[in-house]
Amino acid sequence: MMDRPSASAPPAIRIEGVTKSFGSVPAVAGVSLDIARGDFFCLVGASGSGKTTLLRLIAGFETPDTGRILIDGEDMTGRPPYGRPVNMMFQSYALFPHLSVADNVGFGLREERRPRGEIRDRVAAALDLFDMGGFAARKPHQLSGGQRQRVALARALVKNPKILLLDEPLAALDKKLREKAQLELVALRERVGITFVMVTHDQEEAMSMATHIALMRNGALCQVGTPRQLYDAPQSRFAADFFGTANLFDEAEGRTVMVRPEQLSVSRERPARDNVLPAALTNIVFLGNAYVCHFALDSGQAVQARLSPADMAALGALNAGDRVYLSWDPAAARVLTS
Repeated sequence: MMDRPSASAPPAIRIEGVTKSFGSVPAVAGVSLDIARGDFFCLVGASGSGKTTLLRLIAGFETPDTGRILIDGEDMTGRPPYGRPVNMMFQSYALFPHLSVADNVGFGLREERRPRGEIRDRVAAALDLFDMGGFAARKPHQLSGGQRQRVALARALVKNPKILLLDEPLAALDKKLREKAQLELVALRERVGITFVMVTHDQEEAMSMATHIALMRNGALCQVGTPRQLYDAPQSRFAADFFGTANLFDEAEGRTVMVRPEQLSVSRERPARDNVLPAALTNIVFLGNAYVCHFALDSGQAVQARLSPADMAALGALNAGDRVYLSWDPAAARVLTS
């Protein structure tokens, strides 16, 4: 188990009022953020939100227009990427085409003049982590896109950096290997205490891996918190809709009530409680362990409910057009004002 940082220790990364524009387009707009040592921190947001630019600023591949970035309490202003205690895996893989898989993974260790035996063992362990041990002698052009991505990830991990920066590291992996890699990355953080900062467009991936998440929009931070905080207590309609599915019901004075699909109850008879809406079934999607039921309110608004197989069995056969009642416990609702 990794050591926990003391309360007085500076954060692994401190971002202070950082801005970055490309021409007249602001990519990062006044971001201030602390990332604790040992965190698995995810930057998420739509395309163009600024998450990858912020990652490159931390790595030193971009220079802030204003503000500064500190790593372990040291100002990184003017320090090149190779002078920072970080390693970054690029979305483009950046593998050397003339080197074998093993030599690509061990390149940084050779630059550090590590003993040959140590390099061999660490490269083998890194490749085995991603089921690539049998491909050590191949060249990058002999690999699939997913295999090249695994090699790039192994190369980023083999040096055990203090901070590992990952830009969509698992995007090209198939579902099974992706889930394995997610678990291994989380386990690696626990074992050795590396601070991870990962960019991903996959909300479920961020929710399942991260200790903290920053949701970005138009170059700024929209909300920062734990996965549970962003899912259960979003601070805006944008955040509510970004993570999972949110049923949003507009009220007076600009307020919106959010209820998650799994928090909706469905009944054929009107329940004796507040927060009841009549609706008509439009479609049912079977997911194996749950049913996602789509309804239309009398206003025409679409609403989703996620029901267990037991809940569906209790309702009996439902057909498109059937009238039901949707309801929820008051504690399940969140009031949003922005």
